[in-house]
Amino acid sequence: MEDCVFCKIINKEIPSDIVYEDEKVIAFKDINPATPIHILVIPKKHIATLLDVTEEDSILIAHIYQVINKIARENGFAENGFRIIANCGKDSGQEVMHIHFHILAGRKLGDKIV
Repeated sequence: MEDCVFCKIINKEIPSDIVYEDEKVIAFKDINPATPIHILVIPKKHIATLLDVTEEDSILIAHIYQVINKIARENGFAENGFRIIANCGKDSGQEVMHIHFHILAGRKLGDKIV
């Protein structure tokens, strides 16, 4: 999508602090972190919301979770734990209409939802 900020990051039109990238996904540090570790993991395929995920995307979604596990282990926060948040739609707080998964870590997370 032409106006999608995440598609521009994928295409390297906008700089980002990339922590992981392969042929299917890219992960980068959030520019407004809610926790000491705040990484966004996004598919390179443009999918607007979680409601747009199809059965053919199931392998991609599973891959995203495998990448999240790899990032957690390689960056040393797997043992202490982390939270994954995926917002769907405007009322949930989804600001960019390209599915993305927030990895939040680096401090004890209470009941507060970011």
